[in-house]
Amino acid sequence: MEFRLLGTVSVETLTGPLPLGPAKRRSLLAALLLSANTPVSLGRLTECLWDDEPPSQARGVIQGHVSRLRALLAGADAEAYGVELATLGDAYVLRAPETLLDSQRFEELLMLAREQRGPADAVLMFKEALSLWQGPALSGAFAGPPLRVAAHSLEESRLATVEQLARAYGALGEHHRAAALLTAETVAHPLRESLAAELMLALFRAGRQSEALDRFHRTRRLLADELGIDPGHELADAYALILRGAPGPTGAAPPKPAGPTPAAVQPGAGASPGAEGPSRGAGGGTDAAAPAPPRPPFPAAPPSPAGEPHPVDLLPRAPRGFHGRAAELAALSRSAAGEAPVCLVTGPAGVGKTALALQWAHRNPALFPDGRLFADLRGFSAAGEPALIDVLREFLLALGVSPRRVPESVPAAAALFRSLTARRRLLVVLDNARDSATVRTLLPGGADCVTLVTSRHRLEGLIASDAARPVPLDTLETDDGTALLAGVLGEERVLAEPVAARRLSELCGGLPLALRVTAARLAGRPRWTLAALAGELADERGRLAYLDVDDTGVAAALRLTVQHLPPGAVHQLARLGHHPGGHYDPYAAAALAGTDPVTARAALEQLAAAHLVTETAPGRWVLHDLVRLYARSLDPASAREALIGVLDHCIATALAAADTAEPGGEPCFVLPEDFRRPSAVQDFADRAEAMRWLATEREDLALTALAAREAGLDDRAWRIILLQWPQMVWRVRDSWSPLLELALESARAEKDAYAESRVLTLLGWVLTEEGRTAEAAALLERSPVLAREAGDPLGEATALVNLAVVQAELGELPTALENCARAVELTRGEGDRHTEMLTLQHLARMHLTAHRPQEALDCARTALDLGPEHEEAARRSLLLAVCGEARLALGDEEDGVRLLDRAAQEAERDGYDEGAVRALEALLRVSGRPEFRRRHDEALRRLAEEC
Repeated sequence: MEFRLLGTVSVETLTGPLPLGPAKRRSLLAALLLSANTPVSLGRLTECLWDDEPPSQARGVIQGHVSRLRALLAGADAEAYGVELATLGDAYVLRAPETLLDSQRFEELLMLAREQRGPADAVLMFKEALSLWQGPALSGAFAGPPLRVAAHSLEESRLATVEQLARAYGALGEHHRAAALLTAETVAHPLRESLAAELMLALFRAGRQSEALDRFHRTRRLLADELGIDPGHELADAYALILRGAPGPTGAAPPKPAGPTPAAVQPGAGASPGAEGPSRGAGGGTDAAAPAPPRPPFPAAPPSPAGEPHPVDLLPRAPRGFHGRAAELAALSRSAAGEAPVCLVTGPAGVGKTALALQWAHRNPALFPDGRLFADLRGFSAAGEPALIDVLREFLLALGVSPRRVPESVPAAAALFRSLTARRRLLVVLDNARDSATVRTLLPGGADCVTLVTSRHRLEGLIASDAARPVPLDTLETDDGTALLAGVLGEERVLAEPVAARRLSELCGGLPLALRVTAARLAGRPRWTLAALAGELADERGRLAYLDVDDTGVAAALRLTVQHLPPGAVHQLARLGHHPGGHYDPYAAAALAGTDPVTARAALEQLAAAHLVTETAPGRWVLHDLVRLYARSLDPASAREALIGVLDHCIATALAAADTAEPGGEPCFVLPEDFRRPSAVQDFADRAEAMRWLATEREDLALTALAAREAGLDDRAWRIILLQWPQMVWRVRDSWSPLLELALESARAEKDAYAESRVLTLLGWVLTEEGRTAEAAALLERSPVLAREAGDPLGEATALVNLAVVQAELGELPTALENCARAVELTRGEGDRHTEMLTLQHLARMHLTAHRPQEALDCARTALDLGPEHEEAARRSLLLAVCGEARLALGDEEDGVRLLDRAAQEAERDGYDEGAVRALEALLRVSGRPEFRRRHDEALRRLAEEC
């Protein structure tokens, strides 16, 4: 077992990390670990978990987190490691050996490193200490003020260790390694003067004096611009030392050119060591000519007209109107810090990958004193990719290689490119790469070089082989999209129509290419209003056409991506465009394409690699709106076939989910006559998984039902809606009535008495639970009649029960009892135990309302005997609650409380918060136990969060 604070707060075990859950639980653990083996008061923990005024139930929340954390530790056999989470009055203490805590081991290694006599041993200790860090301290936790202070303190200790390691490298003469280490940290902490000073000295001692001086001036400007201060003594002393040419206390002086330096040449005498021609001293004599500087080990860039070398720069101009992307620019800076990093910017067509890469490259020229190279690899261009030898030739010529010396073969040219860049600090931008192999050939050889790659593909091979650091690029937020429009059109025009500007940003889906095309259209038509164009774009049928201008457009960019896909992926993309919902799993994709889930998953992976679909969760993908419109245009004739396929997939899967969630339930309906069974239907392991699917797919199922209604496929529409009844029962107050009203329209359009009765029964019950009793009664009066017309006795029984509930609320209790009794007879006549259990439950509740506790108890017991314990979680909880209330009414308070507590526990265990609230409310009427109040409030809170 290991506790980690130096990175994400976690507890590592032999079987993996413990599932700590929410950020506040991690905060609690962090607070206890920072004071390991010392009691931490409740007040201190409250400060750590809340940034402002804590909630009134803060103590209860902390107790809940402690309880869960204690259970997790016990389950991981913490006692065997000497770990214990104990309560001491109004405080908690986490007892654990210090060797199990990474922050304690870090401090111990630092102490050992400082005690070493030789720098080589100190380097080993410092490196081992820093290897314990896996990210910013206390990540993943909600950082209240005390935790923020602790995280800052730990980070300060880490940075001090980096500086000590650099000094140890310097003592060994490994100044290049010290410089590489400090460069990475200086990029992340540009205002830390001690880091900058150490880096300056390391660069100077490595023979890179100009870089060291450049670092000083950049840091000086940054301090002035950001903080309004001058450099402190550390920076100033390092600068003075470098100007004097003194090596300082660590390491040797920087290497000097070969050959003697003329003694007569003094600063200010009109020449410098290595200048061509004679130099005259004060007495008028002629000194010997200074020797020429040594020939560099590789061809240098040609000199500038002024005689000084200048860095090569092949970058295109910086993008105009660039907005937002602060997080991605920062991520690129972090990724570029390190040894020979390869940064990989990926994203869909038109998302602004090239613009981001060029913006970052132009913002950071000082990081690359030897120059910046750029090549458009045209991996997704109609013109085709350039030959690799042509790209390498351009790079080599830019680096000063004579045209006659450029090798003719790709391997030889690549080898020369690597050798030329081995000791340089270059940026190489490889734009629009299609595959990893092309990029590998063009990677520079220097440890101080940075390669920045952009691609519509994920290039996972490059991540595996060269540790490329991905920086995924998503669409722009609405505010950034509006700012981009303002950058082209002018702020006055956008501020005049702010709502329309935001609507345009939304209709373009935050895609920079689409936004620029839109802005270009408006810029050329000053009399057009933004609202008018938004109205045009709102029509999906013509949106892509409006987003094309000259040779630039969304459709054209997508077309170039699609033409490189295999036929199976293109077919899948075309069918995805006809899905009425927003998300896809392999089963839905297979139903759309007429394939199987394995084939569909492979196609989805290919589309994801090309950034045409996005995986939002494991096995769940989504299309960008503009990609969906383009996909729909690929095969418009298949729209109805694809729609029927996905509708029947929804029906088959929802049937399987309902059967798993409520295994004793009778089928809601027979399947449509032309129903097409999918090639495979998802299996659900248990009730929880089935209910999770119904909850996750709720929005898409609603959109699918609406599409079925609009397409005249009403026989599918009402079935898809009705099959969600387990979720409706579970979350009855979750705004189901609009969806059920759509189902009612479909059933009536079909003139199907069976369907209309079933929908009316469910809709009437939902309206009853929403407090709309009069509306419910009007609907439910007709439902049993329709069921009888359709020859549906079980449907009639359910309708009678729901009607009886409304009648009881309206004060018509005798009629309600008669209808419930009639429903019991109908279910027994059909031999359906599941529906009989339902009718008995409501009859029991009616008896309880009529002050007949014994009859209520008898009905509830009979119902419980009908169903096995593992079925009908909600039903069992409600029946147990009736038994408990009946026992209380009969004077047996002890047994009544026991049964109600059991009903609440079963409801809580299965996530049935409605049932838990009802049982606990009954308990609170007879018992004032704080535990019942706490559980009642927690169930109410969960219910409020979920609804």
